[in-house]
Amino acid sequence: MAARRSVWIATANLKELMVDAGRVGRRRRFQSVLDVLAEQAERGVELRILHAAPPSRPFRDAFDRQPALVGGGVELRMCPRVHFKLVVVDARLCYVGSANWTGAGLGVRGEHKRNFEMGIVTEDDVVLDAVQARFDEVWRGVECGSCRLRDRCEMPLDAR
Repeated sequence: MAARRSVWIATANLKELMVDAGRVGRRRRFQSVLDVLAEQAERGVELRILHAAPPSRPFRDAFDRQPALVGGGVELRMCPRVHFKLVVVDARLCYVGSANWTGAGLGVRGEHKRNFEMGIVTEDDVVLDAVQARFDEVWRGVECGSCRLRDRCEMPLDAR
């Protein structure tokens, strides 16, 4: 939420996700992660999302209600081979782990409904460099030319 320059996200699945927006009195308040991303887009934060499958209907509907995102505030690219999960914020902080961009994956569905996931959050420069390099290779379609799943892609990443 505090990103100033960039947020890069990679996940296999994109589903509508509610995130903690703090408390109002004694009650917890939640908001769509797309509201957060729209606020960031309005502040000029570079937003990139790399995913494997078409987003869920609720995600697409919520996305379409965000003019700051629909108008190019976020770049979405799809590759059926993407299975890594990461978030890089401002090229200085990253999460790398097993959780998809879903309520069950990120623990929003409740203590007894969430998946068992594992990941790390780090500011380590070596890890950040490696994670960003891999994300960027896939983003640019470096491996598309020799990919055996290329026929499944509506728009191969190297054709952009």
